[in-house]
Amino acid sequence: MTQHSSSAPGIATALPSTGQQTTRRAGLIAGIILVSVNLRPAITSLGPLLPQIEKDLALSGTGAGLLTMLPVLCLGVFAGLGPALRHRFGEDRVLLGTLPVLLGGILLRLLDPAALLYVGTVVTGGAIAVANVVLPSLIKREFPDRVPLMMATYTMALTFGGAAAAGAVIPLQSVVDTDWRGSLGLLAVPVLVGVLAWLPFGLRRVGTQADARTPIGPLLRNRLAWLVTAFVGLEALLAYVIFGWLPAICVSRGMSEAAAGYMMSAITFLQAAGSMVVPFFADRGGRGQRGFCVVVSLGTAVGLVGVVVAPMWTIWLWAVVLGIIGGAAFSLALTLIGLRASDADTAAGLSSMSQGVGYTMAAAGPFGVGALHQLSGGWNLPLAVLVALCVLMAVIGLGAGRDATLSQQM
Repeated sequence: MTQHSSSAPGIATALPSTGQQTTRRAGLIAGIILVSVNLRPAITSLGPLLPQIEKDLALSGTGAGLLTMLPVLCLGVFAGLGPALRHRFGEDRVLLGTLPVLLGGILLRLLDPAALLYVGTVVTGGAIAVANVVLPSLIKREFPDRVPLMMATYTMALTFGGAAAAGAVIPLQSVVDTDWRGSLGLLAVPVLVGVLAWLPFGLRRVGTQADARTPIGPLLRNRLAWLVTAFVGLEALLAYVIFGWLPAICVSRGMSEAAAGYMMSAITFLQAAGSMVVPFFADRGGRGQRGFCVVVSLGTAVGLVGVVVAPMWTIWLWAVVLGIIGGAAFSLALTLIGLRASDADTAAGLSSMSQGVGYTMAAAGPFGVGALHQLSGGWNLPLAVLVALCVLMAVIGLGAGRDATLSQQM
């Protein structure tokens, strides 16, 4: 068996046979999927259970709002830990390490006093943030020839996991006859499955090299890196505004709360399907993703305008548009990280930068829209601002989506 060396952390020095490589790749794909489905349930399950939590713990409106904002804020704040941990331990072991931390955070939220609910939420958010940064780097390392397809697979699993948790957390209460703590505790089961699935890869002996550091400094001075970061940030901001305010918008237009909840669930599941269209449009060698960036940006604007001002009998049509376009936009944003990076090291740095800044921006989005709604007494002013952000996202996408890599720009 021939030997070769690699500067990428975690790549074995022995070149496996074709059959072994195929089996290993299949195992990696399964592992990535089973890990990814755990990277949103701890966040999305809070919303449906929030009324019960507020009543049981006597939370104020501010306390409840903080509980919903904390996970998104943590995704941005803790993203900076990813590159340093990756350099020290390699992607495989870092990813394995995030899962027990995530499990610990889930269990911590079940304990008294109420302050531990917030502490556990920060712990889960930190674990998810690090995994979010490491996974694009791992995909770039292991599947450099299939970045759009694997990013779409990753985002589909992530989105489906979040949607399934949000939709199932209340019905499961009746099935197992438990309270909100028991429902949140059930999230530990798929995390344990993810640990078992990733264990063969996480326990591998991996190596890192002192010169393979993530180039964060040069990225901060790079125009293309900032374009990708801005695109990721605007996509995340718009997504969390839709998650946070779309049901309220629908109710204000005369829809029942139950129907608005069903619509939000449908949109979330449609995002999983929408993420899988990305490889068909983004994986066009030498042509870039500029057109696709414009389509998802303006498509989001069209969906928002339809939901807010179009006749009520068409509202489900616009919900379908928002679901499919939203999933495609999310998958495309993460795909740009892999495509604009020339190697796994750069992908880790760009992932940390774009998600760190992006999710911090996103945490302010729902609050800002709420403030505009209160100021104006309606949804027209918030809608105008959101449409303007969609147009800005399209313009930024023209730069972020061009066929170039950071190594050519740095």
